[in-house]
Amino acid sequence: MQKKKARTPDNDTAPENHPAASPQDTASPAPPDPAALDPEIEYRGKKGQKIKPLFTVTFFYEWCKSCGICSALCPQKIILQDETGKPYIDDMDNCIGCRFCEAHCPDFAITVKDRYPDRRRKNDGSK
Repeated sequence: MQKKKARTPDNDTAPENHPAASPQDTASPAPPDPAALDPEIEYRGKKGQKIKPLFTVTFFYEWCKSCGICSALCPQKIILQDETGKPYIDDMDNCIGCRFCEAHCPDFAITVKDRYPDRRRKNDGSK
């Protein structure tokens, strides 16, 4: 078995054809000018893509008894309650689709659906 040479200041340089030998400009492109974007659409990310929520949460207010379990169990704390105690979601983009609200609602007044069910994949990457 051959031992590797320890790095010393004398042999610590990269070979001439190595990418580290000639540093290139690796700066990322500048984000788009906010004034040039459509003001009606909320843009996020460095490329200015529009982000849509991945899940749709529906509340059936006729069935809801305003118990507050859904807002208490939401890990993202996005389910809020109005002055009458009825739940609502102010920022749907932060919903992770855990379905805790749907599973624990005693009145079955909440439904969580995938917005893009055909995009869901298994852990191994297959459909």
